[in-house]
This record gives sequence, structure tokens and C-alpha cells, in this order.
Amino acid sequence: MKVAIGCDHQAQVIEMKDALIEVLKDKNIEYKDFGVFKTDPVDYPDIAKIVVKEVQNGNFDRAILVCGTGIGMAVCANKFKGIRAAVCHDLYSAQRSILSNNVQVLTMGALVIGKNTAQELLKVWLDLEFKGGPSARKVEKIMELEKL
Repeated sequence: MKVAIGCDHQAQVIEMKDALIEVLKDKNIEYKDFGVFKTDPVDYPDIAKIVVKEVQNGNFDRAILVCGTGIGMAVCANKFKGIRAAVCHDLYSAQRSILSNNVQVLTMGALVIGKNTAQELLKVWLDLEFKGGPSARKVEKIMELEKL
């Protein structure tokens, strides 16, 4: 699995992205850090665009995006055709994001959850695989909505 990761300045200030990269390293997952690398203000749509396009183009299997709440990054990511993103701040949501919705992009809020919680959620999210089943029909219907 290859994972792209990016954040805005909100996450960089409290080093959330670095905490998540520790998990990727511990699990020997290939990743690329798309920034930001400074605490100067950055608009999260700019980072989301760079990272999500990498997944959309097939260069990475999944992505992690972090901003203040995770909501803005999820909204941005879901604008890209073929991409499903979910903001997850609890274990059940992280599990269901893969098992029910086959999301490729996990978003989290650096100002909403702590680094330890974020790390635990990421570990679970990375270990899960979409297996289809009854949810496959629903994911297909989600993808059909892009045609509207």
C-alpha cells in the first residue's frame, strides 16, 4: 500500500501530521509527505487538491488529510471524481469508512482529536480492506451520483 499525506498549518502547528507519519513508518508503509512543512497559513483546499489528485491518478492507494476539523479536507476531497473521503474521529467511523464505503481518503481534525487517538484510528484504518458484500451495491450507487 502507498499512502499520500498532507495537512494545513493547523495540523502542522501541533505536529499531528508527524504523529501520523510515525504510524506509517512503524507499519513499514510506503508514503509521501506533501506538506505543509511550515506553520505559515495555508488554505486547506490547496493541499487537498495536490494529495487527492495523486490518489485519483493511481499514484497512491490511499491518502490522509488533516486540517483543523477534518471537515474542510473531506469536502474538498469528495469533489474529485472517483474519490470517497470520510472525516473520522472515532473507531467505529474509521472502521465503517473502509468496510461500508471503501474510502480512499481519511480526514481528521487536529483541533478535534489528540495525536494518540489519531494514531490509533489510523492503525485501524490501514489494517482494513473493503470486501464488498452488501456494501458493494451502495458504493456503486455512490459512484453513480458523480454522473448527476
